Amino acid sequence: MKRLILSVLLLPFAGHAGFNGVNSSSETLVEVRSGAWPINLERNTERSGTSYSLIFRDQQVMNAQVLDTLEFANLEQLKYLEKALTVLKAGHNGDIAKFKDYTIKRADKKYDGVWYILQPKYGTTDFQQPEADILTKTIRGL
Repeated sequence: MKRLILSVLLLPFAGHAGFNGVNSSSETLVEVRSGAWPINLERNTERSGTSYSLIFRDQQVMNAQVLDTLEFANLEQLKYLEKALTVLKAGHNGDIAKFKDYTIKRADKKYDGVWYILQPKYGTTDFQQPEADILTKTIRGL
């Protein structure tokens, strides 16, 4: 009987301790592209800090919709993406920005203008210059 009363008294404390790690939220900063091949930039706020995620549909998988995520540990890491896109915009066809977890390659197309190919460890996506401009403008505003 004493154990039952003691366990009932300790239950709220045990439950509260178990739910402390759930305090996280995700906010979409910008929808770069919608439709069949979406690209979104999100801010993830957790107890340990703020991180960022670039979520995109993997263009290597054509028979299913596979969303991949490129994660940035903090704003400083995200700013490197913005700097890379800015340098590549002023660069030439075939220029590559290599990072630890991903690469971005400029791939000009004769009639379509400037394109970028983003390749994390897994997956790939491409986007045009106007979409890169949306990303750089959003990141600069943070």
